[in-house]
Amino acid sequence: MADCWNTDTGEAVYRSRDAVKNLSVRVRIERVTSTAVLSQHLQQQFLSQPNRGDIELDTLPSQGQTAGDHEEELVVGWQEKHFSQYEMELFQSEAACQTPLDRQYHAEVTALGRTRGRRNRRIFTYTDHDRYTNCLPLHQLQNSGDLLTPTGSGPTFLAERMASVRHRRQDRRTMDSSVHKSKIINWEPTEEFVKSSHVVNNAMQTMHIMGDLGPNGRLGQKENECLLVTIKTDGNGTVVMKPDFNAGKEPYRIVSGGEKREVWRLRVENVSTAMKPEEKDREHNMYKDLYMRHKEYLSSLVGQDFEMPPIGVLRYLLNGEIVSAEGFEYNDLYIHFFMELPNNWSSLAFQPLSGVTQTCRTRTSGKENVALFSFPFTFEAFYMSERESEAAVLQWPVLYFKVLSLDYWQRYRTEGYGYLLFPALPGKHTVTCHTWRPLQTGTFSALRRFFIGGSPELEDHSYVRVPGTFKGDRLSRFGFCTETTGSVTFNLHCMQQARAFVDATMLKKRRQKVFDQLGGFSQQGAVCTVLEAFQRARRKMQEARESLPRDLINGTSQLQNESSA
Repeated sequence: MADCWNTDTGEAVYRSRDAVKNLSVRVRIERVTSTAVLSQHLQQQFLSQPNRGDIELDTLPSQGQTAGDHEEELVVGWQEKHFSQYEMELFQSEAACQTPLDRQYHAEVTALGRTRGRRNRRIFTYTDHDRYTNCLPLHQLQNSGDLLTPTGSGPTFLAERMASVRHRRQDRRTMDSSVHKSKIINWEPTEEFVKSSHVVNNAMQTMHIMGDLGPNGRLGQKENECLLVTIKTDGNGTVVMKPDFNAGKEPYRIVSGGEKREVWRLRVENVSTAMKPEEKDREHNMYKDLYMRHKEYLSSLVGQDFEMPPIGVLRYLLNGEIVSAEGFEYNDLYIHFFMELPNNWSSLAFQPLSGVTQTCRTRTSGKENVALFSFPFTFEAFYMSERESEAAVLQWPVLYFKVLSLDYWQRYRTEGYGYLLFPALPGKHTVTCHTWRPLQTGTFSALRRFFIGGSPELEDHSYVRVPGTFKGDRLSRFGFCTETTGSVTFNLHCMQQARAFVDATMLKKRRQKVFDQLGGFSQQGAVCTVLEAFQRARRKMQEARESLPRDLINGTSQLQNESSA
C-alpha cells in the first residue's frame, strides 16, 4: 500500500517571467479509509429498513452530503480568499471585526450568505494578509508531519525559532540602543535583538491552502484544520511550492488526527491558463524592444568612441606580474618595489607608486631555489613633452626593486637590488633582471648577517642605475664592493594610447616635435639605441687615438694620404 503514495513532500522552486497573479492551482482531497465505505453500506442498509427508529449513528451522513463529505475539488488562484466554516461563523457577527480587513471579510461573508455562492466546504485558504498566515501552529509547518504518517521526529531549536519570525522589510535596519557601539559582541541579546539582527528572512508573500478534515457535521473546528499546500513567491519571479505538483505522480497521503485516524488522498495540479502563440510572440517582441532600448540607453551613457587622451599626451598602461625569484641565499623572500617617473611624466593622484609582495618560501627547481610570487600590479602614467627641441630623447619610467628575506625572529636581510626599464614596445614582455647587493668584507659582517640579521643597504635606490642627483659626465664607482645574488622574473603587458596613433596626417609631416612623434615611439627607441651604441664606439675610438704616440698618428695619416693619392 505504501508504494501507491507519493512521499516526496519537499519544496519545489519555479522561476517564471509571467505575473504570479496568473497562477491557478487545483487541489483535490478524497477520503480513502474503510470508514467511508462502511458509512455508505450502513446508509443503504438503514434506508432500506421499514422501521428506521429514532437512533442516529455518527457515521451516517445526512442525505444530500454523500459525495461532498468524502471528496472535494477546488481551483484556487494566487491570494484568492476562500473562507472556512470557522471563518464563516466568525465573520457573520460584525462585533467580532477589529480591523478593516475583518470588516471587509464580514461584507464578503454576508454577500455569500445572501447569494449562497460558496463553492467550498472543506478546502479553504489563508492569504498573506490574514493574521493566521504567519501564526500557524508549528506542527503544521513541518515538512512531512501532516502529509505523511508521523515519524516521531521533533522540531529542532532553529525550526522553533524560525517558525515565530515575522516577515520584515529589507531596507529597515533596527539597532539595539542598549548595546554600545564599542561592543562587538552582545553577550545578553534580547529576543527582539535576535529577531531583527540574527535572522535573515527574505520578504516573500505566502499563501496557505488548508483542509478541514473533521467528521461529517463537525466542520469548523480549529483542531481539525490541516495544512495542504504552501505557496511562496518574491518579486523576482520565483515561486516555491510545498509540496510539488503531482504531474502524473501518485497522490500524497494525509492522516487526520483524532480517534479515527482517517487517511485522505491529496492531488495538486497546475491549471494556469497557457499563453497563446500570438501572445508569446507579442511578449517576446516586447522584451526584445525593451532590451534594445536599455542597450541604447547604456550606449548613450558610455559613448561610441574610446576615451582618448588630449593632443600631445601619451597614455601608458602597464599590467605587470612579479613571477618568481631564484638564486638567493636565504628563504622566506619578499620584494619591495617602486616606480620612478622621469621628467615630463605624471601619474594619477590615487595611483600607488610602490608596493610590497607577500612573503614566499622557496622550493627546489633544478639547481636553484625558486620563490613563486605571481604578484600582480598595475601602473598608469602620462607623458607630455614641453620642449620643442627635436633632439630631446624620450626617457621611460623605471621600476626599482629590492629583494629581502625574513628569518624566524622577524628580522630581514637585504638579498639584492635591481631595476627594470619599462618596455618601449607595446605587447607582452617577459624580463629577467639580475640583482646584486652591497658587500662588506670581513668575517664579522658575515657572522652579523647570519646571526643578527641586517646588511649594508643603499640610501638612494636609484644608485642601482644612475642616481637622480648625479649631474656629471662620468659616474665612478671605484672601491664599491658588490656581490651578485639572484634574479627576478617579470611578466609585463604594455599598452600605449595617443591621438597621434589615429591621426594619419600628423605622421606625414617631415619635421615634428617630440610629443607629436608619439606614433613612432617604438622606432624612436630602436634608433636611440643605435645612436647610443655609435656614440660609445666613437668615444672609444677617440680615447684610443689620444692614447697613441704623436709620431705613430702622423705616420698613419701620411700612409692614408698616399694610399688615397
